[in-house]
Amino acid sequence: MQYRQDKKGEQLSILGFGCMRFQKKGNAIDIDEAEREIMEAFRQGVNYFDTAYVYPGSEAAIGEIFERNGIRDRIRIATKLPQYLVSNRAALDRYFNEELARLRTDHVDYYLMHHLTDVAMWEKLKKVGAVEWLEEKKKSGQIRNVGFSYHGATEGFLRILNDYDWDICQIQYNYFDVNTQAGVDGLKAAAAKGIPVVIMEPLRGGKLVNMLPESAKKIMQESGRNWSPAEWGLRWLYDQPEVTVVLSGMNSVEMVQENCRTADAAPAGHFTEADHATLKAVTDEIRALEKVGCTGCRYCMPCPKGVDIPGAFRCYNAMYIESKSEGRFQYAQTVGLTREPAFPSQCIECGKCEQDCPQNIPIREKLKEADKALRPLPYRIGIGVVRKFMFRKARSGKKDN
Repeated sequence: MQYRQDKKGEQLSILGFGCMRFQKKGNAIDIDEAEREIMEAFRQGVNYFDTAYVYPGSEAAIGEIFERNGIRDRIRIATKLPQYLVSNRAALDRYFNEELARLRTDHVDYYLMHHLTDVAMWEKLKKVGAVEWLEEKKKSGQIRNVGFSYHGATEGFLRILNDYDWDICQIQYNYFDVNTQAGVDGLKAAAAKGIPVVIMEPLRGGKLVNMLPESAKKIMQESGRNWSPAEWGLRWLYDQPEVTVVLSGMNSVEMVQENCRTADAAPAGHFTEADHATLKAVTDEIRALEKVGCTGCRYCMPCPKGVDIPGAFRCYNAMYIESKSEGRFQYAQTVGLTREPAFPSQCIECGKCEQDCPQNIPIREKLKEADKALRPLPYRIGIGVVRKFMFRKARSGKKDN
């Protein structure tokens, strides 16, 4: 197993175990199968295990497995504060203590603010005293490193990145989504500050394996490399020295073994020009299915009315590259749930975006199409309900104090 360092010189395995997708037995995690997978990963050198408060049963399962096998001090646990549920200082302790109990530990190695989609979510945490609370926990040793996971636009990521002395961050990043969310600009900005970057969704939840067009698979097969689609995606990430850990939601021993073999054989800088050309051709094949030829360059941003133009087009395209439900889910998650609304319906058709678009996309026309497709009435209602829950007025938090 290869390792890369965090800010303090800690050696982290470049392959991390994402603990959200364990196999189920009935309605619960199959603890025996999860143990086989985790212990095989541990034997192969994986030492970074990622979970979260809201991953059903995950914290409790890995806590039991680590304790039973006596390996807690030889691995690193990353878990996350459900910041969207926090409305006051007392909630910080309540959720954290519950997580410690589930994990059967007295400390968390990496504690991340979960699922930030814009700066407003971080500002809300600061207002309830999260910064002071985190510093207290770090001083006590209960939290060893502080980070955040991010799902919004690049601009918001950079502002959050520069607003606190973070020890680690986690972003979605893969060869197809180079300019999506934090993107390559966020990756390089974090690395420039010496902040380790953990990658989630390296294969788009398996879609860069299971949903590749046959023409794209053929390009990979004819490349001369005997690499599976999963290996192509993981190797592309390992090739970049700015990447510290790549999470994989492994749910079989065979998958653990295959991913560990790849992690052993893929040092930074091993990709050739021909390899990059292969993935460029694969990406072009995928994009041929798109509805809008948006590259995510963000030259159209910022919109004077706050519309997330590339976010809307990315999700609109996902409806046809992946599935309608997946595109709509991505839209609700990353665009619909920002504190400041970013919907295409806010467009006043000023045309500023079209003047700056290097792809000459008729943005105003395409935004109307995207909004209609992404927000049919049930989704419009659902997003509205969730927004009311997540962005309660400040006075509701005061009542809980």
